Amino acid sequence: MGNGGAADLFKSATFIKISGFILVSVVFFYLGKHFSDGSSQQLVFFSSHQNPDHHEITGSPASVALSPNHNKIFNITSLTNETSSAQKNENQEQQRIGSVSPPPPPPPVPAVKRMGVVDENGVMAEDFEVGEYDTELVENWEKANNTADLESDGKGDKVRVRVNKFPLCPESMREYIPCLDNEEAIKNLKSTEKGEKFERHCPEKGKELNCLVPSPKGYKTPIPWPQSRDEVWFSNVPHARLAEDKGGQNWITIDKDKFKFPGGGTQFIHGADQYLDQIEKMVPEIAFGRHTRVALDVGCGVASFGAYLLSRNVTTLSVAPKDVHENQIQFALERGVPAMVAAFATRRLLYPSQAFDLIHCSRCRINWTRDDGILLLEVNRLLRAGGYFAWAAQPVYKHEPLLEEQWEEMVNLTSRLCWKLVKKEGYIAIWQKPLNNSCYLSREEGTKPPLCDPDDDPDSVWYADLKACITRLPEEGYGSNITIWPARLQNPPDRLQSIQIDAYMSRNELFRAESRYWHEIIESYVRALHWKKLKLRNVLDMRAGFGGFAAALIENQFNCWVLNVVPVSGPNTLPVIYDRGLIGVMHDWCEPFDTYPRTYDFLHAAGLFSIEQKRCNISTIMLEMDRILRPGGHVYIRDSLAVMDELQEIATAMGWHVSIRDTAEGPHASYRILTGDKRLLQA
Repeated sequence: MGNGGAADLFKSATFIKISGFILVSVVFFYLGKHFSDGSSQQLVFFSSHQNPDHHEITGSPASVALSPNHNKIFNITSLTNETSSAQKNENQEQQRIGSVSPPPPPPPVPAVKRMGVVDENGVMAEDFEVGEYDTELVENWEKANNTADLESDGKGDKVRVRVNKFPLCPESMREYIPCLDNEEAIKNLKSTEKGEKFERHCPEKGKELNCLVPSPKGYKTPIPWPQSRDEVWFSNVPHARLAEDKGGQNWITIDKDKFKFPGGGTQFIHGADQYLDQIEKMVPEIAFGRHTRVALDVGCGVASFGAYLLSRNVTTLSVAPKDVHENQIQFALERGVPAMVAAFATRRLLYPSQAFDLIHCSRCRINWTRDDGILLLEVNRLLRAGGYFAWAAQPVYKHEPLLEEQWEEMVNLTSRLCWKLVKKEGYIAIWQKPLNNSCYLSREEGTKPPLCDPDDDPDSVWYADLKACITRLPEEGYGSNITIWPARLQNPPDRLQSIQIDAYMSRNELFRAESRYWHEIIESYVRALHWKKLKLRNVLDMRAGFGGFAAALIENQFNCWVLNVVPVSGPNTLPVIYDRGLIGVMHDWCEPFDTYPRTYDFLHAAGLFSIEQKRCNISTIMLEMDRILRPGGHVYIRDSLAVMDELQEIATAMGWHVSIRDTAEGPHASYRILTGDKRLLQA
């Protein structure tokens, strides 16, 4: 290759690329060797401050400078060796002198205090602090929470306050009737010879029931009707005394774990059915289930008389005092028979005038002729014009001197009352009350008992004393001209015109409107809420009006009876209720009700609390409802939104299973329905 070829070779692109690659490789080799053998220790630093001791790289505010330790060599291995030897010497020294306390640990990092309920991720947290608060304010709130259901916020509005869970009462109170078991009040009575101790003596304010009355041990769901007419669980009414005292009279017997009711009584040992046949045969006009629809059985025992009349379409209210046979009313109610604790003593019974088509007394242990016949005068007030009084007692059929004298006294008294002795046969005597006042007005002047004053209200019964006078019958014939059953259930009675109510429309229209209203509601309950599955038997309507709710249950063929309560705070519609062929009672819901615990399996209250909250403590009414409601029983409260929150709180505190429902008017209506179920076993 010549000189020209060599020159061309050095000028070629290939040669230039190869030369450049070799040059770069040599440079990188030199640099790598240079830095790996520690010959250069300089480092480059970036600084925002200029340093006059170092060479300036740039004049900008952020300068780049060489490390101040460049050109200095450090022997790192010597440093590590010194540290290791020092550590060994220290360990040897500790072993020589023993254990030496370690240096104090660094102070712990202070915990972060959470001052809110939401953490940094937006999740509800539990480990938070409230911060500073007024302890006095909290203490005052706790005290108020134990004594009140609602408190005011100072502006007139009510603030919701959670109600504490109600405790169980002592076992000794399992059959407690507050107004009849007030031992302190009974001890302070001036006299008890006329039966005053069997009347209402309610606890003073501040001593009301504030706990849940417990059920007996082993309590079971009651046997359903009609089987319950003949047998009930022993554990539900665990009292054997009545069976021991009256077993020979065919009242009640014990058979293993049940009480059995053969259907007899003191005067009808052979059974109530035969006894009823005899009465109807003696006076065919009594006509059970047609002319006679509502009856009163005084001194009822275990209520077999009323139990067997039910099959004849007669509703009988059985009453007796809480005396030596104190559980007789409890047995009646457990059987599913209408009954109340009541006594003929010094006050009027809580039923209206002309309420009952038939009043029956079979060995009822009442001296009807005492005090100028004041007790029989109460029977006369209660008995419908043209109604019958049946008396089965020893003076009727025994011929002993003392008993014959009692019979003569009875005949003399009833004749002065213008009663007619219709029939006396065997051990039964039956009288009939007159239809009008003509007999009373034709008596000789000065005849006792006198007629009551014209301004006397025979339907005023709440804590009203008995009066030794004859109740006048209405001149218009109200009460005597009712239709037969079942037409009387829906026919507006004449006494409707005497009810003192503020009405802008006719009373007959109000009556029919209420009937239609409840008929439609009950039909909707049957369709939507399956009420037929509730197996209703003992029902209490706590604010009955004209009795439309009870009438609707009958029309829908519920196999139950309803006690219609008319509160004293409203118009007295009891006469209309009885004229319809229903039963009811006057009551003030600010006070306890005269019945045993575990009486009713269904309580109905429509518009009650929004009215009574102005007079009563709502929790007092609710506790009374719990007392008389059977375990497993149901409550339907239909009321305004204003009271629903409080009712729900109280019901929950009593252990009920509670729910709130809309009415048929929809979610925007001003009313709601609270349904409550009492648990079978209370905790």
